[in-house]
Amino acid sequence: MSGKPRLTYINGRGRMESIRWLLAAAGVEFEEVFLQTREQLLKLGQDGSLLFHQLPLVEIDGMKLVQCRAILSYIAGKYNLYGKDLKERALIDMYVEGMADLYDIIMNHDFKPANEKEKDLANIMDKATNRYLPVFEKVLKDHGHDFLVGNKLSKADVSLLENILWLEELKPDALAKFPLLQSFKARMSNMPNIKKFLQPGSAKKPLIQEKDIPNVMAIFH
Repeated sequence: MSGKPRLTYINGRGRMESIRWLLAAAGVEFEEVFLQTREQLLKLGQDGSLLFHQLPLVEIDGMKLVQCRAILSYIAGKYNLYGKDLKERALIDMYVEGMADLYDIIMNHDFKPANEKEKDLANIMDKATNRYLPVFEKVLKDHGHDFLVGNKLSKADVSLLENILWLEELKPDALAKFPLLQSFKARMSNMPNIKKFLQPGSAKKPLIQEKDIPNVMAIFH
C-alpha cells in the first residue's frame, strides 16, 4: 500500500468532497475506493473499519478516520491550513461551521423530489445571499487581506471557495452583489493546487446525475 491517504466513499460529492478539496489545496495526492453496493458498506462496518458505521472513511498516517469534521481538522493541522495559534483556529472553525450549515442544504438539493426543487433552490439562494455570503463579504472587507484569517490559506478559505462554486453551479449570478467574494473566488481559483483541482479529469466530482440518485440512496439507505 502506498503512503497516500486512501479515501473510501461513493463516486460522488457528498460529505467526502470537502475532504478531497482540502487535500487537493494542500497539494496532497490521494487514492480513492468507490463503494457501489450497500453490502460493501455493511462489510466495512462489520470489519470494524467504520467506528460509527458511517462514511466517509479516510485512511491516513496509520489511522482509519471517520466523521468529516474530525478528518478535515486533522488534514488542516497536518498540512498547515489551520492558522498560527488558538485564536486563528477558533475563527477558522467558526467560519467553517457556519459554511457547513449552508453546505448541507446545497448538498441535499439534488435529492429533493422534482416538484420541490424550485422552492428548495429559492430557499438556498435566500439563505446564501441574505445570511451567509454577506458575512464573508464583511469578513474580507474588515480583515483587509486576501484570506479569511491571518494572511495565509486555511481550511476556511477552501471551504468558502467550494461553497461559492457549488452555489454558482445552481445559480450562476449568485455572487452578483458581492464584489469582494468575486475577487476572492478569482484569487483562490488561480492558486496552483486549486487550479489543478478545478481542471477536467481531476478528483473533483461533478454534480450528481438524476439517474445515479437511486443507486446512491440504495447504498446509504
